[in-house]
Amino acid sequence: MTEAAHRWAVEPAPRPSVAVSDGSAFPVRRIWCVGRNYSDHAREMGGDPDREPPFFFAKPADAVVADGSILPFPAATGDLHHEVELAVAIGQAGFDLSPEQALAAIFGYAVALDMTRRDLQAEAKKAARPWDMGKGFDRSCPIGALRPAAEIGNVIQGAIRLVVNDTPRQEGDIADMIWTPAECVAALSRLVELAPGDLILTGTPAGVGPVHRGDRLRASIDGVGSLSITYAGSPC
Repeated sequence: MTEAAHRWAVEPAPRPSVAVSDGSAFPVRRIWCVGRNYSDHAREMGGDPDREPPFFFAKPADAVVADGSILPFPAATGDLHHEVELAVAIGQAGFDLSPEQALAAIFGYAVALDMTRRDLQAEAKKAARPWDMGKGFDRSCPIGALRPAAEIGNVIQGAIRLVVNDTPRQEGDIADMIWTPAECVAALSRLVELAPGDLILTGTPAGVGPVHRGDRLRASIDGVGSLSITYAGSPC
């Protein structure tokens, strides 16, 4: 192979990463999200809260944005919604994992937001089309610093909250999940091979609602951390 064959045709974009509480960075490979993993949110969205198998959708890796960011309001939507979630970071590769093996593969946890262009998602659902443009748009995954499981243990309970400006919007408990974080990871590992750098957002409690220009969102999970972002300016 010639030397030219090793050169990039174009300069690669920087690899997305998430801050870790110890000052290091976690390189992001893929982002997967679990739908309807709290029974109250399943009812809120018109679904069945029974323990059906979890389903997944994806966001691009470069959808991550850091705590404290001031974000341009997303284009092509008149109904942007917040969804506060526990994010799980994968530190070990694995396929077809048991819940116990999945737990061992978790590097750490963080507070995240699954921002959703609800109007585009609703249009896609109505037409039986993919949700990609409703969920996987630019800067649609704000995420706080990761806390290693070695430091805080495995997260199976703890209050999860979201406040918009000074108004509480979402509040629940990680213990209320239909599928535990480890069960979500195990289920996903039967569909795709997991690798270090994968992030899994594990669902949101009830109370999702609209976000407007100028709004400040503050999210927290007891024992995990917090996250704050602000929307300002013109559409991107």
